[in-house]
Amino acid sequence: MPTENLTHILFSNWQHTLQPFGVDQVAADKAFYPLIAAYSTPDRYYHTLKHIDRILSTIEILQGYTNNLAAVQLAAWFHDVVYDSQSQDNEERSADYASELLSNLGIPETIITTVTRLILNTKDHQAAVNDYDSQVLLDADLGILATDSVQYREYSYAIRQEYAWVAEEDYIRGRQQVLEGFLRRSHIYFTPLMLEFAEPSARGNIQGEIQSLLSG
Repeated sequence: MPTENLTHILFSNWQHTLQPFGVDQVAADKAFYPLIAAYSTPDRYYHTLKHIDRILSTIEILQGYTNNLAAVQLAAWFHDVVYDSQSQDNEERSADYASELLSNLGIPETIITTVTRLILNTKDHQAAVNDYDSQVLLDADLGILATDSVQYREYSYAIRQEYAWVAEEDYIRGRQQVLEGFLRRSHIYFTPLMLEFAEPSARGNIQGEIQSLLSG
């Protein structure tokens, strides 16, 4: 999808998400373009606007499981707004970014608190049993793991590009640890829909990537 078309789609989505809060239109528009710029930096290969669009589309499918759909959508917008593969505090900085911007837009404090909590939960991709909003966001964020083999290869290659500064041997070891961590879980996904339809594909893709990493 051309970037211009994607930006247009995301702009409509952004306006729709903010509409219930009565945000000033000029302020909403002004906040949108720094977000677009943040997700469009040249060091990003996976954590891009395409990633945000995919997450928002998946949230739309899973919205029936949410308690606060708007908060989940806003968290999706901001969860990777700060992304540096050499940093350990991306989620915390993204949550701070979201808190400041949403506060400036006049979003209620209760919503902002939920949004920041959801963003922080993307750090370890863990959610409490009754935290349905986090479950939906995390399932959407990890939806890429269950895509077809071509898209999955594109995803894994894009991740490698974002870690181009890491030596091959170190990357293989670190990536393997991350992937095996997902396989050790009793379930990767939380929502019934993703658990039933995405879980088997995700596990197959992850196992395939591990084999590919080890075979060189």
